[in-house]
Amino acid sequence: MSPPPARLRDPLGWTALLTLGFALLCTVRLAIPSAPFFDEVHYLPAARAILALSHPLNPEHPPLGKQLIALGIMLAGDNSTGWRTMPLLAGATALFAFCRALWFASCSRFASLSGGALLVMGFPLLVHARIAMLDIFMVAFMMVALWMAAAATREPESARWRLAIAGLALGCAMASKWNAVPLAMLPGLAFLAVRLRSAGWSALTTRRGAPIPGIRLPEAALWLGLVPLAAYALSYWPNFFYARDAIAPDGLVELHRRMLAHQAAPLLPHTYESRWYHWVIDWRAIWYLYELVDGAQRGVLLVGNPLVMLAGLPALGWCAWVSLTQRRRWAELAAAMLYAVSLGLWIVAAKNVQYYYHYFLPSCFLVAALALALAELWRRGWRVLPLAVLGGSAAITLYFWPILTAAPLEGVQSFERFTWLPSWR
Repeated sequence: MSPPPARLRDPLGWTALLTLGFALLCTVRLAIPSAPFFDEVHYLPAARAILALSHPLNPEHPPLGKQLIALGIMLAGDNSTGWRTMPLLAGATALFAFCRALWFASCSRFASLSGGALLVMGFPLLVHARIAMLDIFMVAFMMVALWMAAAATREPESARWRLAIAGLALGCAMASKWNAVPLAMLPGLAFLAVRLRSAGWSALTTRRGAPIPGIRLPEAALWLGLVPLAAYALSYWPNFFYARDAIAPDGLVELHRRMLAHQAAPLLPHTYESRWYHWVIDWRAIWYLYELVDGAQRGVLLVGNPLVMLAGLPALGWCAWVSLTQRRRWAELAAAMLYAVSLGLWIVAAKNVQYYYHYFLPSCFLVAALALALAELWRRGWRVLPLAVLGGSAAITLYFWPILTAAPLEGVQSFERFTWLPSWR
């Protein structure tokens, strides 16, 4: 008799522990600096205006991220803890959802857990979970959407409610920051392409066939097309009730024309501006903070963990290769495609000034590719390299911990210890 198939052991409990540990780490010096720093100076006034329903501020970005910052202020007070409470929760959500998406996409415990650890040790998630900016909300909602979409394909019996949540999360990701728009289109387009390939001309009516048996194409269009648009539109509710500069019920189109004009306006050169090819090789960093504050010299540096970011590049190449040369390597294909689309936005974008934090979302998919590649080595019995990458990444994270979390530094020149490249200064 053939032996029974191996039972997959879901790492849900370990994922929850990893997420809890990350959330606790983020609370260390969360309220420091006690004054707004970096782009908090833009988003905090906008959040306060939402609470007061006074007038729209920071009009170039959609409103949901600012509304969530306002919710944190309402719950925990208009102070540095209140400002950063919701980013911390969003960061923990992003980590948990990232791990779950990897699990449902690959059914690999090693990929799921090592991917979560590498996402924390990659630096951007840790930094953005501790500052009131919009990017962390966009990433959190996008990870939830990918988790739900991957789980729907793995467990078709739960697909309907999972696709509904995925659609809501896609709309919320776009409503947090427009960087998510190209990625928000992919789940629906992927469903259409796979269903057409599997069902041919009957794709419009049949419930059978990949990617999710039991779901017709029109229903998928509802969850992954109309629901995201509705969720995005509903996020603008404060704009109808502002005491000043409120918009009419039919004024969303004109509002978006103005938003596009803001986004397309040329910006003045900036000390920390960079381009996409700088991000890929971890060449350019941003000091979110470096000054004497709260009784000590402190700094917060946004840069990628060099080992994670550079090791992820050949892993991406491997994912692209195996997805083209082997059948049913859907997780590897998804990692490579999501990275290419999210980075490709910035290759073609007309925005003349760009920053390393625009790489936050693409870097998540780079980490996923690295986790999948290490899991393949682990499965084949080649354990040394995966352990070396994880151990080396942990060591670098410990080394950079003081300037990831605004710890007290020895003096004004302490930055020289951490700026391994002149371009990181």
